[in-house]
Amino acid sequence: MDYQYVLGGVLVSLLGSVFFMIINTTLNGEKKKVVEKVSNGVNGNGYVRMPSQNGNFQPESASGTDVVIVGAGVAGAALAYTLAKDGRRVHLIERDLSEPDRIVGELLQPGGYLKLIELGLEDCANESIDAQKVFGYALYKDGNDTKLSYPLENYPSDIAGRSFHNGRFIQKMRERATALKNVTLEQGTVTTLIEEKGTVKGVMYKNKAGEEMRSNAPLTIVCDGCFSNLRRNLCTSKVDNPSCFVGLILENCDLPHANHGHVILGDPSPILFYPISGTEVRCLVDVPGTKVPSVANGEMAKYLKNVVAPQVPPQLYRSFLAAVEKGNIRTMQNKSMPATPQPTPGAILLGDAFNMRHPLTGGGMTVALSDIVLLRDLLRPLNDLNDAPALCEYLESFYTLRKPVSSTINTLAGALYKVFCASPDPARQEMREACFDYLSLGGICARGPVSLLSGLNPRPIHLFLHFFAVAVYGVGRLMIPFPTPKRVWLGTRLLLGASGIIFPIIKGEGVRQMFFPATIPAYYRAPPLK
Repeated sequence: MDYQYVLGGVLVSLLGSVFFMIINTTLNGEKKKVVEKVSNGVNGNGYVRMPSQNGNFQPESASGTDVVIVGAGVAGAALAYTLAKDGRRVHLIERDLSEPDRIVGELLQPGGYLKLIELGLEDCANESIDAQKVFGYALYKDGNDTKLSYPLENYPSDIAGRSFHNGRFIQKMRERATALKNVTLEQGTVTTLIEEKGTVKGVMYKNKAGEEMRSNAPLTIVCDGCFSNLRRNLCTSKVDNPSCFVGLILENCDLPHANHGHVILGDPSPILFYPISGTEVRCLVDVPGTKVPSVANGEMAKYLKNVVAPQVPPQLYRSFLAAVEKGNIRTMQNKSMPATPQPTPGAILLGDAFNMRHPLTGGGMTVALSDIVLLRDLLRPLNDLNDAPALCEYLESFYTLRKPVSSTINTLAGALYKVFCASPDPARQEMREACFDYLSLGGICARGPVSLLSGLNPRPIHLFLHFFAVAVYGVGRLMIPFPTPKRVWLGTRLLLGASGIIFPIIKGEGVRQMFFPATIPAYYRAPPLK
């Protein structure tokens, strides 16, 4: 029996040794983790403190911040102003604070202007920047034209679209934002989001002096534009590049229809004219695809003179050629991207960083300003933004509630661009002809689509019905004076082509979110109780 006690003692000793080794290893591992957390900058409060390249911790900027906003363009500046008016402490970081010089973002639809009024920023788009009122569009095709006016009869006389120099508009909004004491506007390049355990805690950035800085806040809003380098962290969208815009400025010329945008259904794609000051008219020539003739070697000037100029209305022909000769030709890639967010605690995407559509209809700023009004209203009941998971769950409603405005404007922009482009396909050409003639009918056939385009009627079902009304109208024309097998086949192809245009766009926007948002649980989210 003694050997059993000896054997038991040996086993107990071995198990004790193993247990001691496990405890020791665990404790050393925990110490190592603590050291790693400190070296990686995770302090006791759970905030990421990322070391600079020389191993030193960056200083924290704008302490006591409620919201960090990345980008001080149209969306960022307007958002900073409206959140600061509600008492939030805002740190606004912009890569370049000089006046932007862009060839888009120059036309604000009436629906967007109404949102600007809701935000209290309407004086940023008035005579102080030589903004011009816009009352509708003139549509040209094969020497014929029709005027389409915004349905503004039930609005005050000041309500209209606005067109202006984009840079002047942005600078004016930056001035309004920084006039509020709880807005800190800083020039800096945001390099990364500070993230811990899936929650965004702020941003890392380099200030104007090149120093690495960090800014912590309960909520980070990324609206740094179509070239956002932070987008991939917060959404899964694929960016499409349908065409390029070639921009010119025509000087001291009168548009055929004053205070109207002009859309020429050209070949191969549309040409736009609209005023951006009392003496200047912006011209945007759409070139399909991702490549354009070279400006440097003169190929672009030849293209504009030989291909585009013959399609320009006679009243603008000489001014167009003069602008080409002057040589200040700008190009920009157009982008389209549906909104497919990845809800992330502590962060949200906004503006062109989040959602883009073809700029043919000038709806981008309307969508952004509408989103800002909605986000402001959702955040207003909240006194504390520090519960990131609860806030993230609550703000999922934002992605559903924004759909009536955003999906209507996005779908219309994508569909109109495809319809307005020339095509060798006879069915597509018939659809193009039908669209021009349908809008030329006036009455509800003109008011309905224009109210959708202007942002005054954000109802996706109305867009869907008008789009297929155009298709049915096109088929009906083909059946007159009597249907033939060839005409029936062409009409069938027209309907199939129309479906092939609009249904993929609707799928990208989300059928349920677009037409049945009230069936989505997030639609009813209430503010967190805290």
